[in-house]
Amino acid sequence: MNLVKTPLIILLWLLIASCTGKQNETKGGNNVTTPNIILIVADDLGYADIGAVKLADDVLTPNIDRLVESGIRFAQAYDNSPICNQSRIGIITGSYPQRLGSYWYSAEGLHDPRFKTIPELLKQQKYQSGYIGKIHYGDHDNDSTHRSFPLNHGFDYYFGHTSARKHYMNHKKEIEEAFLKVKKEYNRKGQTLRQGSLWENKERVDTIAYFTELVGEKSRQFIKKNKGQKFFLQIAFNAAHNFTHQLPQEYLDKYNLKGYHDWNPAVEEYYDWYAKGRYPNNEEGRAHYLGQVHYMDKEIGKLLDLLEEQNLRENTLIFFISDNGGSTPIYANNTPLRGSKYLLYEGGIRVQMLVSYPKKYEKGKVYQNMVSAMDILPSICKEANIEIPGYIDGMDLTPLLRGKNDSLQHDVLFWDTGHELAVRKGPWKLRKSFNDEEAKYEMVELELGEFLHNLNNDVGEKTNLIKEESMIMNDLEKEYSTWKSHIEKGDNNE
Repeated sequence: MNLVKTPLIILLWLLIASCTGKQNETKGGNNVTTPNIILIVADDLGYADIGAVKLADDVLTPNIDRLVESGIRFAQAYDNSPICNQSRIGIITGSYPQRLGSYWYSAEGLHDPRFKTIPELLKQQKYQSGYIGKIHYGDHDNDSTHRSFPLNHGFDYYFGHTSARKHYMNHKKEIEEAFLKVKKEYNRKGQTLRQGSLWENKERVDTIAYFTELVGEKSRQFIKKNKGQKFFLQIAFNAAHNFTHQLPQEYLDKYNLKGYHDWNPAVEEYYDWYAKGRYPNNEEGRAHYLGQVHYMDKEIGKLLDLLEEQNLRENTLIFFISDNGGSTPIYANNTPLRGSKYLLYEGGIRVQMLVSYPKKYEKGKVYQNMVSAMDILPSICKEANIEIPGYIDGMDLTPLLRGKNDSLQHDVLFWDTGHELAVRKGPWKLRKSFNDEEAKYEMVELELGEFLHNLNNDVGEKTNLIKEESMIMNDLEKEYSTWKSHIEKGDNNE
């Protein structure tokens, strides 16, 4: 045996094994080249209601501000809809919700398996995925056998509720049943307060607890359990959705607030109660709303602290976004934008999107580029070394996030709710509104007609230039017609 060659052979074998191991690491597991990923979705958060953006002087969000300071803020980010279920379809699939037949609240949700979700795509890299919080995609969310249910579109763990809203404190089947019995007895029409059970995976859970804190607690538990492998965690707070008066008593006591009562069908009509809790009728409305934001911010702080304690923060990619614009009837502040949730004014669809990945992205950067919530999916795919589906409508933002292409943005974006439509192209925005029944019910101002605005000069959408700029109007109408034709034909982008 040649004793000189033997050590060389052993060394060569070790090098080959090492390289093979690194190659295997990039395919999944706990590798250093792909990040942990957390997507935080707030509910109805106002455009101005993040302290660090300095648009409202009564907002304190020190922990959301940590995300602003440690990452990138997109000041012209757009959701796909002014309501939650459409918007959430766009986020999880990277595609216009209209491609799945969703225009307004009544919709099929994630019924089409051709549109892969973020956790389904991350399976290629063996990510462990969890969803904690609110699910709302359409009419079948509460059916645990339907594709809209989280465990049926890629998530390995789920804790939360499956409805447009949820009582912040009460989560017991018997409470909801007793409430519905009284509602029936007094023959009252109106929505339920959603006081029933929560879900944990496919089991029902009864408890009395503040849901925002439950979301935070379950999120931290998921991270602790999965810290040894790559994970994707979607956290969907119901803060600050209706009904914001449902706050911990300690907060009401601290700020000397008398609070507001839940609807009692035995003594009043639903809409009478509903209207009294909304702007301008609730003198404590802003304080209630800010209370919900405060508790959400507090839980985000605990989450960031845990990531730092576990040495996970540097290699964790975090997205933060609201599911739509702030709801002004519950005292959200969308300054300087016009309008509210439910509407295609800027206040209904433009949001602050925060992206933080300390290992790779710049810190404290603010972009005015026109981006979309649909961009979250392809950007995640890029960072996770997964091929981006060709059919999606979102775009990969990583060249912008990594500082390699500061001009990257969408050329044009579209919205359609069935009673309004809008097109944004460059600085120009076309909005057409045909029906104000929903606006009247929700107590939000809506001007019917056709409107054209230059948002560079008129972000408040006050000056209608439709007569002066007929060529631009015609161009945006053609853009919309082409887009709608593709949607109706079922064309994709491949």
